[in-house]
Amino acid sequence: MSATPRRVTIKDVAARAGVSKGAVSLAFNDRPGLSQPTRDRIFAVARELGWEPDSTARSLSSRRVDAVGLAICRPARLLGLEPFYMEFISGIEGVLAERSCSLLLRLVRDLDEEIALQESWWRGRLIGGSVLVDFHQDDPRVEPLRALGLPAVAVGHPSLTGGLPSLWTDDATAVAEAVRYLAALGHRRIARVGGPAGLGHSAIRATAFETTLRELGLDGTRQTTTGFAGEEGARATRSLLLAPDRPTAILYDNDIMAVAGVGVAAELGLSVPDDLSLLAWDDSQLCRLTHPTLSAMSHDVHAFGAEVALALFDVIAGKDVASHPVPRPALTPRGSTAPPPD
Repeated sequence: MSATPRRVTIKDVAARAGVSKGAVSLAFNDRPGLSQPTRDRIFAVARELGWEPDSTARSLSSRRVDAVGLAICRPARLLGLEPFYMEFISGIEGVLAERSCSLLLRLVRDLDEEIALQESWWRGRLIGGSVLVDFHQDDPRVEPLRALGLPAVAVGHPSLTGGLPSLWTDDATAVAEAVRYLAALGHRRIARVGGPAGLGHSAIRATAFETTLRELGLDGTRQTTTGFAGEEGARATRSLLLAPDRPTAILYDNDIMAVAGVGVAAELGLSVPDDLSLLAWDDSQLCRLTHPTLSAMSHDVHAFGAEVALALFDVIAGKDVASHPVPRPALTPRGSTAPPPD
């Protein structure tokens, strides 16, 4: 009895044509990245060997580069006001536009809703992969999305992302730099208005804040956690400034809350920076439009989004993507910080 002939595979076509399997896929899915002679050679070899891509696999492959997903757990109104995510999404979109891809963006109420949404997107072949943001400690998304086989890039410290390919900012070092700067100006009562306690990066910043104060021998920790909205930042600032031993400097977890802090200081008759220094995270146009202009921890959020998008395309293509930090925020002193009053 004669042996059953072995089925020709994409690997055979690639080997005969002298290219990678990825190049064969690009040719048959009519994607950019190959010269016309290389494309013609691949088609000629495929005809010679009698190979053609499986129609189901080809359909799935073509859909995978049409769109990527991003779900954000934020109220719609807040997201529209938050410069960080507008810049971050702009950076992602810049890369997607070059590749004729779309961003499927959805706001969700909680992480359980996001898990169900990501599963629906992936099983419905609506996306080729997703960007995952706002990680929590023991984040419940990691295991189900890994089991699903969803290509994903995590925006968060590796201690939070469960082994997913991740890009992150070194928040701990940046917080330490901010606190040391305020201390160098002479401040001894430094407070922090942080984001939601459940967010992993908020916890990292809180720990770094406490550690740096302790290393500098400064007064006990003054930290409060709240949402990222302006009114929440204002409420937290008011509480700090009405305390008997009010701080002379406040570090905020975003620019919106810091801008609100300027308004609260004026409301209470305090001058910025003569009576109170304010320092914002996530530098933006808002920080340059206030009076006085806000000192801030600046980083290129647009470039961060672009780098995340490029990493996601590598994950979708089956490449090994090493987790790594992006350039950390750097201190940009402006008019809102100065030595404390005598």
